[in-house]
Amino acid sequence: MLAIRIPRRKAVALATAAVLAGLAAPAATATPAAATATTTTTTTTAASYDPAYYDAAAGKTGTALKSALHTIISDQTKLSYSAVWNALKVTDQDPNNSNNVILLYSGISRSKSLNGGDVGDWNREHVWAKSHGDFGTSTGPGTDLHHLRPEDVQVNSIRSNKDFDNGGSSFTNSGGSLTDSNSFEPRDAVKGDVARMILYMAVRYEGTDGWPDLEPNDSVTNGSNPYHGRLSVLKQWHQEDPPSAFEKNRNEVIYNSYQHNRNPFIDHPEWVEAIW
Repeated sequence: MLAIRIPRRKAVALATAAVLAGLAAPAATATPAAATATTTTTTTTAASYDPAYYDAAAGKTGTALKSALHTIISDQTKLSYSAVWNALKVTDQDPNNSNNVILLYSGISRSKSLNGGDVGDWNREHVWAKSHGDFGTSTGPGTDLHHLRPEDVQVNSIRSNKDFDNGGSSFTNSGGSLTDSNSFEPRDAVKGDVARMILYMAVRYEGTDGWPDLEPNDSVTNGSNPYHGRLSVLKQWHQEDPPSAFEKNRNEVIYNSYQHNRNPFIDHPEWVEAIW
């Protein structure tokens, strides 16, 4: 029963079974004290996955590479939307203050206990706007940790379901992010993170498992269509803002403790250009 198919991932899954069981329980929206108990060790100093994880993608480019990566990363454990609350308290923990999370667009460090829907709280931001494909918060793309991040309630509302592009004006708690009538520009420190999250979603969700085929395009008027833009700008952001230590650690935590799948564009940034 141990590690016959994929030794590394079976071992990881067994080691984290208790964590996943807790996340699946209704107590996922636990009190601050319980939430603090879930945030034990979140610092990973080096990649802990078996490089063989990507063997099926070796030597491929274009659609063949995209298809191979889709198959690899589709093998994942799925969380409920309520379980996402506690997961984000671990994946996005402030490395300098274990009681806080870092808000994606604002860069603010805020208490983990302030998760909710009121002014001054943080909530669950869908980087790939959930209306782009109308997948909501059901288990699947709506609960995928690789694109869900903590964000200030009001900032989350300002971002709304806008596509990503350069330009706009500042706003309260922006942290350097900008917005205009039809687009949102994240602060410089996370532009690459945003790009890699969008491109992960485009590879993971290909319309083969009951969810829409999500794809990037070069538009900022996508509405409810299963597209997200602007691809040319996202590629630029990816090049200008390579994966940070925080982003790499987040990838490890999601892989080891929650979904057991990875964002390939954090591990292999060169694959963005190889596909798009």
